Amino acid sequence: MELKKGNISNPNLKVAIENMQKDNSQENVNRMIDCIMSAKLITPGTMSKPKNVAHNDGRGGTVMQQQSQVQFQLIENGNKEKFFPAFTDVEEMGKWAPSKGKQELVMTFDDYAGVLSDPKSEVQGFVVNPFGKSVAFPKPMVMSLKQQKDQMQSHSGLQQQTISNDEKVEIGDPNPDEYPIDMMAAIINYLNERDDVKAAYLRMFRREEESEESYLVIVDFEGDKMEEIFKGISASASPHLGGYSLSMMPYSLPFAKKAVQDVEPFFEA
Repeated sequence: MELKKGNISNPNLKVAIENMQKDNSQENVNRMIDCIMSAKLITPGTMSKPKNVAHNDGRGGTVMQQQSQVQFQLIENGNKEKFFPAFTDVEEMGKWAPSKGKQELVMTFDDYAGVLSDPKSEVQGFVVNPFGKSVAFPKPMVMSLKQQKDQMQSHSGLQQQTISNDEKVEIGDPNPDEYPIDMMAAIINYLNERDDVKAAYLRMFRREEESEESYLVIVDFEGDKMEEIFKGISASASPHLGGYSLSMMPYSLPFAKKAVQDVEPFFEA
């Protein structure tokens, strides 16, 4: 969470919400969720200057940490339940008169989930663009999505996979009867928005000491944004893993080049 710096704009999220409202298909719902996971949204409120706060370090000592106090502006539904308003841009926030004169706090999905996870919080979720084409994320849904995201990232190989020279691994093709079409479509949609990814390949991957296979996405990209690219792929693929874990590897590694030799990419710029 931070104070707004520069322009906040989420055109892809706004389009995804509009498409979902026109056609509530699973593909459109998943696309909207993918956009939410990576969006920066504006919530009006007030953030105080950091103050030194004493904390117990758990070992009988005391440590001083700087901590800011945040007061949020909230909205209520017909049942008097409180929600965070989450705006995609300042134009959408301007539709709510009480927001005028307040600071613009920039929050991510993880920020909302963190605040909502506080057992003392009475807030029931957040609503994107509550005075426009809106979509609500109730607390149980937020907690479920956050859990899925954390579980997926713990197995996703956001750090590149390493293979020792003497390690035995099995690389193969996905089962044609279980080909993850929805996952591939979600990843392709994400990669189409980037201009630094040249190609992506899908293999199945299993280490000798492991009993279960995982998806292995090998990415040929330019520049130094591997972690950002892998996180985006991971968020896109998360709703479609079907019980498999997901690993990723840059094409620049010799092992990766060998793994996709004579294999057609599922994405090519």
